[in-house]
Amino acid sequence: MTPRPTILDGGMGRELLRIGAPFRQPEWSALALTEGPDRVVEAHRNFIDAGANVITSNSYAVVPFHIGAERFASEGRSLADTAGRLAREAATGAHHEVRVAGSLPPLFGSYEPDLFDAAAAPDIIDPLIDGLHHHVDLWLAETLGSITEAYEVRRGLDRAGDTKRLWISYTLHRSDEGRIMSGESVADATAAALDLGATAVLFNCSPAEMITAAIRIAVAQAGTAAAVGGYANRFVAHHNEEVSAANDGVSRFRDDLDPAAYCEMADQWIDDGASIVGGCCGIEPAHIAALAASVSRRSGSSSGGA
Repeated sequence: MTPRPTILDGGMGRELLRIGAPFRQPEWSALALTEGPDRVVEAHRNFIDAGANVITSNSYAVVPFHIGAERFASEGRSLADTAGRLAREAATGAHHEVRVAGSLPPLFGSYEPDLFDAAAAPDIIDPLIDGLHHHVDLWLAETLGSITEAYEVRRGLDRAGDTKRLWISYTLHRSDEGRIMSGESVADATAAALDLGATAVLFNCSPAEMITAAIRIAVAQAGTAAAVGGYANRFVAHHNEEVSAANDGVSRFRDDLDPAAYCEMADQWIDDGASIVGGCCGIEPAHIAALAASVSRRSGSSSGGA
């Protein structure tokens, strides 16, 4: 019997905003780690109650791009530790098995692969890994814009001697679902993830329609070597077009991607071979509940172990 697909959570930042957590630019979701930690646990639990069996630590914005270089140097590790601890607290109180994925974000800003600085990267990723590793079950390197970024994640984990499972998730080029943000092909990005020992290759924070095409390419490339999946955003315009102004405001949502419509998209991903589905920015607990209900209807077996 085909294993039941794994259900990820949705967009943590916008869920924090939705439930009234402390939230402002430039700190974004990182602000709640210090000013509203109970809200972080609440947001995690909202997704767990909706049916997620993997939640992602609220460490995406714990980078100099959001909290500033000086604060990151002094508090980055402790903030990552807090993010991991809060996620673990939420997972431990769940009524079903929930794994915690440690979010390893783009180190120099989302959708900006050209800003990658190999010399500076270890000073950012190493504290994140060190702060999170005691709390997480697996690593989710997400919204990566280039193959180079994926290799830096692997180097960081190797420096730490960490052997937990690694999931690598790329964001797609704004006009070509066959390429990731750097312009490198989805096929090459998938091959690189496999070379790095990833047990899952995903695509996130891109329009759902683009992820559909990328999943088909990745499934053909990965075969049985790794799980494939996706978690889309709900932005009106691809968020890639707005990132140079990362502190300028909050993007609008599509009005045609309610839980039922999003579930139809994710059902197509599963039909095409995806075994991990969830949501990114703007995908709320209601969307995850619809995914979980659909997955339950499709399969009565336990979730997979990517």
